Amino acid sequence: MADLNPADRASTSSNSEKIGGGGGASSSVAYALDEKRRAALAEVDNAKFSWFHVKVTMVAGVGFFTDAYDIFAINIASTMLGYLYGGKGSGASRTLTTNQSLGVKVATPIGNIFGQFFFGWMADLVGRKRMYGIELMIIIVATFGQAVAGQAKAINILGVIVVWRFIMGIGIGGDYPLSAVISSEFASRASRGRLMTAVFANQGWGQLAGCIVAYVVVAAEKHSLLRDNVDSMNSVDYMWRLLIGLGCVPGVIALYFRLTIPETPRFTMDVERNVKQAAQDVDNFLTTGSYHVDPDAVVQRVQAPKASRRDFFRHFGKWENARQLIGCAYSWFALDIAFYGLGLNSSIILEAIGFGTPTGGLKGTELVYQNLRNICIGNIILSVAGLIPGYWASFLVIDKWGRKPIQLMGFVMLTILFVIMGFGYDALTATKAGQDAFVFLYCLANFFENFGPNTTTFIVPGEAFPTRYRSTAHGISAASGKLGAVISQVGFAQMANIGGTNKFVKHIIEILALFMLTGVFSTLLITETKMLTLEDISNEDQEGFVKGVAAPGEAV
Repeated sequence: MADLNPADRASTSSNSEKIGGGGGASSSVAYALDEKRRAALAEVDNAKFSWFHVKVTMVAGVGFFTDAYDIFAINIASTMLGYLYGGKGSGASRTLTTNQSLGVKVATPIGNIFGQFFFGWMADLVGRKRMYGIELMIIIVATFGQAVAGQAKAINILGVIVVWRFIMGIGIGGDYPLSAVISSEFASRASRGRLMTAVFANQGWGQLAGCIVAYVVVAAEKHSLLRDNVDSMNSVDYMWRLLIGLGCVPGVIALYFRLTIPETPRFTMDVERNVKQAAQDVDNFLTTGSYHVDPDAVVQRVQAPKASRRDFFRHFGKWENARQLIGCAYSWFALDIAFYGLGLNSSIILEAIGFGTPTGGLKGTELVYQNLRNICIGNIILSVAGLIPGYWASFLVIDKWGRKPIQLMGFVMLTILFVIMGFGYDALTATKAGQDAFVFLYCLANFFENFGPNTTTFIVPGEAFPTRYRSTAHGISAASGKLGAVISQVGFAQMANIGGTNKFVKHIIEILALFMLTGVFSTLLITETKMLTLEDISNEDQEGFVKGVAAPGEAV
């Protein structure tokens, strides 16, 4: 990347006051470094889509594939655990108690909150590269730990699984800000939305993979299960361990690539304040897809805004910046209330489409097998019918329509759908035709979650903030979402059976409609990020961003 020519340098005298330099020489150096930074950023923003971008998408995406697999697999595995360790019922009707089920399922989103805060902050403090891969190691170890958990007189296996799932949740939580920020900071301006959507869409494939693997495991153990004693069901023990344990595989495959991905040039420039190294990195990864850091090279730090507690409150103390963070955080919170709340009704939907708890006189392990098979097939259908198409509908139009219109549309449609499903619940579930209509509305709601706020609440926080706070702010937004998930799973699950089995479900759906309506208003707080550079979105003046060369010994 070429330095400014003498004619350009000669024109810097008029910029000395704006940049804050002293004499003509220092002003010229500041102007040259500032221009070098902006030229490097322009190369990234205007780069053609290349193999390097594909690699970033795949490396980041496989993490979300693993995350979704591990989170979703427990919904099926919990039924298997119920047959073995449940505290309610016996034999083929044995299940986890409400508190046991909640503990196993809610441990991960609680861990997510801690992981999103911690990894978001650390990625801004020490770098994206240094933290990337650590969260995947945590996921791999915790997933393996679940698969080999055992029962003893002094140890309850469900308690062990809850602990491992909390630890796994910390790793999964870390994946959100890291993958989002790395994807956005390497992407070009024109394709950033599609690249980030492609990364996030791996959630859908991960959920589907969890259903398919569960079905294969159940089918493979069919004959052994049918020969089992209904009071022991040893084959079910193999099933859940295989289902959970296989979640390690994609993570292990991706680990090397995560550990070797380059640092983003934006972090190198704006946080480490090493413009020369960042410019060199841009040239390298855009041409060869690799990078090289010379340990003996002289590091030249620049004077530029630095992250600090005072600077954080100064930046977000301005309403135009605060409203962006509030809009991102609350929109994600409202969305996850519904995203996880909708899952409370999956058993009703499975019943309606013929994949609920089997009837017809089945007994013993035959009943167990048929129930597990139904759950797997039913969830495959629901994933394909609504979840996956929604992600890819967003992918097609995210850089044309923009993030804000898609999020608004999604919240509005979800409000309408939940109003119909909630207030018309009794009428819809009273007849076969009404049940079919309810299933259609349910799948449509899944579709508009992903062709709407579930995708955009991941993308916008990865774009909307300055580099020195981008990962932290994304972590805050994501943690707000998982707080909504915890509230949804704990609070709504406790309310679902008020007045009888599933009697309160219609009121839960009505509550979801209210939250979707509030999401419409929180979306109005965020600004559109389509086709803008990350620097333009950050609300910081980019002309004169670099003030000069940092004094020797000045802290990074």
